[in-house]
This record gives sequence, structure tokens and C-alpha cells, in this order.
Amino acid sequence: MARKVTRITKLQFKAGQAKPGPELAGLSIDMVGFTREFNNATRDREGDIVPVVITAYNDRSYQFELKTSPVASLLIKAAGITKGAKKTGSEIVGSISLKQLTEIAEYKMKDLNTTSLKSAESMVRGTAKNMGITIEGEDK
Repeated sequence: MARKVTRITKLQFKAGQAKPGPELAGLSIDMVGFTREFNNATRDREGDIVPVVITAYNDRSYQFELKTSPVASLLIKAAGITKGAKKTGSEIVGSISLKQLTEIAEYKMKDLNTTSLKSAESMVRGTAKNMGITIEGEDK
């Protein structure tokens, strides 16, 4: 009998720190096996938030695909801040260099809906602006 997909879900866990819990219980998968595999696969990304797409099957088996960390968490890490601005547009909480902007855009390229680095940089720049993070070396 062929196995059927019962559910596809997107979740986020800290790298190397996934634990069995309510978000996994609803999938009816081997939670201990998943967390062990996920934690082993993400050890090198320690401290980052890692999005994962989990495909659950009717026989309690699963497959998962790791995605790149969210742009907001990458910007927070690069700027050395704890969170973004409370008032978008009027509050500046940090800054990053053009080089950091390009590095984040290059890292996110595989998960973005563009093949142009310039477009990817524009997307990251927009997120930074909304978070109150300025780009050093750019005109206001």
C-alpha cells in the first residue's frame, strides 16, 4: 500500500534545540525521531532560527526540508540588537554595512522568489527599513 500525505506544515525551531511538543503532536509523526534528526542536521547553525517544512504520511513517517533563517533574525544578529523598532519609520535601533546586506541577500537567495541579487538585496533592505535598521553608506 502506498503511503499518503496526511499533512504538510511549516514550523520554526532554534537550531539544535527542537523538542517534542504540541506543535509536533498534531502531525502524528515519530516526534523523538524527528527532533533527533532535526537537531543533528542543524547543529552547525547553533543559535539561529531554522524554518522547516514537514511532510507527514499516514504510516507515521515523515520527510522534512530545512529552509534558510528568516531575514529579520539575520538582521538582528548582524546589527547586534535584541529586537526591531517599536515605531517603524521614526525609530532607528541599529545599522548594518552594505557588505552585511549583500551577505544576507546571498544567503537567502535559494528561498526567495528571485534570481537577481539586486532584487534580493532590495527585499532585505525593505525588511531592515521596517525594523529600524539603517544601511551604512547609503543615502537616506
